[in-house]
Amino acid sequence: MTEPEAAPPGRSHMMEHTATRTIIVIAVLAVAWLLVELSVFLLLVFAALVLAAVFDTITRGLMRVLPITRGLALALAVLLLLAVFAGTFTLFGTQLADQFETITESIPPAIAQLRDFLDRIGLGEPARQLVDGGTRDLSRFAGDAGSYLLSAGNGIANIVLVLVGAIFIAGDPGAYRRGMLLLMPKRAEPVMDAALDDAARGLSGWMVGQAVSSLVVALFTWGGLALLGVPASGGLGLIAGVLDVIPMVGPIIAGVPAVLLAFTVSPATALWTLGLFLLVQQLQGNFLQPMIQKQAVDVPPAVLLFAVVAAGVLFGFLGVLLAAPLTVVVFVMVQRIYVRTLLGKKITIAGEK
Repeated sequence: MTEPEAAPPGRSHMMEHTATRTIIVIAVLAVAWLLVELSVFLLLVFAALVLAAVFDTITRGLMRVLPITRGLALALAVLLLLAVFAGTFTLFGTQLADQFETITESIPPAIAQLRDFLDRIGLGEPARQLVDGGTRDLSRFAGDAGSYLLSAGNGIANIVLVLVGAIFIAGDPGAYRRGMLLLMPKRAEPVMDAALDDAARGLSGWMVGQAVSSLVVALFTWGGLALLGVPASGGLGLIAGVLDVIPMVGPIIAGVPAVLLAFTVSPATALWTLGLFLLVQQLQGNFLQPMIQKQAVDVPPAVLLFAVVAAGVLFGFLGVLLAAPLTVVVFVMVQRIYVRTLLGKKITIAGEK
C-alpha cells in the first residue's frame, strides 16, 4: 500500500494561519459576548470604584486634620457619609415625601391649565397636539421612572454589594492597583501606572466639583421657586440638584415639572419659572461647569452629551447616572494609552499639571 502524500509546506502553513485567525476571532467574539452579559455587573464594579474614591477623598482629608490611622479614618468617613444621608432623610424625608405627592397631584391640573392658556392665545390645534405628545412622553417617562425606582427597591443587594466593595477597595487601594499592574506586560506597567493616576485625579476632581455644583443648583432652585410661590419648591430643588449629575440633559428634565406646577399658580409664574431655570442653567454652564472641568477633566460638551445618550441606550438608568464619571475615566485613558503612547503624539493629559 502507498502512504498518503504529505501536504506541501506552503499549504500547511496557510492552514495553520487560517486556524489561528479563526481561534482569535472566536476568542474576541466570546470576550465581547461575555462583556455584554456582564455589563450590569461591570457597572456595579465601577460604581464601587467611584464610591471608593469618595471614601478615599474623605479619609485623606480626615488624616490631614486628625492624627489617626487610615483604618480609623476610613471608618469615620463611612459613618460620616451614612450619617449625612440618614440625617437628610430623617430631617426632610417626611416633608419631601409630602411635596413629591403634591407634585404628582398637581401635574394633571397644570397640563389642563396649559391647554386652556394655549386656546386663549390662539395657537391652534398643532400646538395642542404638541402638548399632548409632550404629555404622553412625560407620562411614559414617569412610568419608566417608577420602574427604575421599583428596580432600585428590588436591588438592595446590589447597593450593599457596591457599599461593601467600596469599603474594601478604599481600605487598601494600593493592593488592587498592584494586582492590576501585575496583569500588565512589563513594558506596559509604567503607562498603566500613569493612566491610573490620571483616572484617579480626574475622578476625584469631578466628584468634588460635582458635589458643589449639585448643592448650589439645588439651593438656588429651591430659593427661587419659593420666592415665586411655586408649590413643592423643596422637592423640585432636590430634583434639580440630583439631576445636575446628568450633563446637559438633567436640568431640562428637572425644569419640566417645575414649569407645569407653576402653571397652577398663573401663566406669568410659569414664565418666571422658565426664566429661573434658564438663569440657573447659565450659572451652571458658565461658572459651575468650568469649575468642575478645571478640577477634573475638560471633556468636550458634545462628547458628554453623546456619552449620556449612549449609556442610557446600552445600560439604562444606571448607565445614565454613571455616564459622566465613566466618560472622564475613558477620556483620560484614551489620551494616555492610545494618543500619547501608541500614536506617539505629544499632548497634555487632561488634568495633568
